[in-house]
Amino acid sequence: MKFRSTEISGVYIIELDQIGDHRGFFARIWSAEDFEPLGLDDNWQQCNLGHSDTVGTLRGLHFQTDEHAEAKLVWCTSGSVFDVAVDLRADSPTWGKWVGAELSSANRTMLYMPPGTGHGYQTLEAGTDLWYLSDKAYSREAATGARWDDPAFEITWPLPPGPMSTQDASWPTQKRG
Repeated sequence: MKFRSTEISGVYIIELDQIGDHRGFFARIWSAEDFEPLGLDDNWQQCNLGHSDTVGTLRGLHFQTDEHAEAKLVWCTSGSVFDVAVDLRADSPTWGKWVGAELSSANRTMLYMPPGTGHGYQTLEAGTDLWYLSDKAYSREAATGARWDDPAFEITWPLPPGPMSTQDASWPTQKRG
């Protein structure tokens, strides 16, 4: 795996090393041996799948608070998304900054985000599947979000907003601290 650091501490864009032959390829998507040297030795607790039927579908920005704050490893297994991590750690010098990456079944790129980051994505193709590992189990009480168009973040989404949940459309704007 090739880990590309970003301007947000702890957020990595990960490219897979594919070992291929006439049958196809094999690639490792997680290995403690690769993640631990970077301090990313997460104990994955949950695997999630998000499926979106429509181009432009916008999901997020989602995160969990306090002891339920979660690290995520995200990859797209069908279709493509513009995936975003936003730094929401109150003591971080990059609070409010965001990193975006196109994840697709064609490029097989992944995005790792540490606890304290918000996560959102917009589908670039119909019939897109996004898988992600989380190091914490989902907690309804700790689940919250931030607006996809929060002026504190100034996220540049690739498409006009498409279908989104009422909840995602009504998250509050964020303030540092």
